[in-house]
Amino acid sequence: MKAMILAAGLGTRMRPLTLTTPKPLLPVAGKPLIEYHIERLVAAGVTEIVINHAWLGEQLEAFVGDGRRWGAKVHWSPESEPLETGGGIFQALPWLSDMGEPFLLVNGDVFSNYPFAALVAHRMAADDQAHLVMTANPTHNPAGDFQLQQGRVVEQGDTKLTYSGMSLISPELFDGCIEGKFPLAPLLRKAMQAGRVSGECFSGYWRDIGTPERLQGVSEDINKGRVDGI
Repeated sequence: MKAMILAAGLGTRMRPLTLTTPKPLLPVAGKPLIEYHIERLVAAGVTEIVINHAWLGEQLEAFVGDGRRWGAKVHWSPESEPLETGGGIFQALPWLSDMGEPFLLVNGDVFSNYPFAALVAHRMAADDQAHLVMTANPTHNPAGDFQLQQGRVVEQGDTKLTYSGMSLISPELFDGCIEGKFPLAPLLRKAMQAGRVSGECFSGYWRDIGTPERLQGVSEDINKGRVDGI
């Protein structure tokens, strides 16, 4: 299985930190955020990784290189301007899924001890187009995103959870799409309406690193031993 780390965001909410450093290179307990992702993907047996980038992408490439120091093979998908999540994935599809197989997707600005090996081992149903890892709603997203009902993800419901930014994606989700800038969420919602999205709830450590304060909070949690399996 291959994986994609989404790293093309501008990081506007993280300014001034991201004025000179791309968000995936910001240090978490002394180590760049993206390094945690690469290490944990490789530990789960995922060694072929594509990373997209736009803002200050040359810094990302300089740090990660070809990935060999982690035992990985990294392919770069540069974007002259950010293509949003959907457009960025679509551009990378020929490398990510040349045989139509699902791939692992992780947002570059989340931090979690979720075991990626669980996604590698998961077998999507033949008609499914995505499998989402959901988590309890953080204070900055109290209403949640989607509801999980008996292993299926649906858009409507009174007890929604938050999409963690970690998932398995089938390339079929992008059938009919064309190159350019577009979001991922409408594609997921369409698949949900067709009953083609499964999911699971993860109760371990997860944070969306969207602000300098959250970045500092994760670093403190790691330094104080509050995060297992990292």
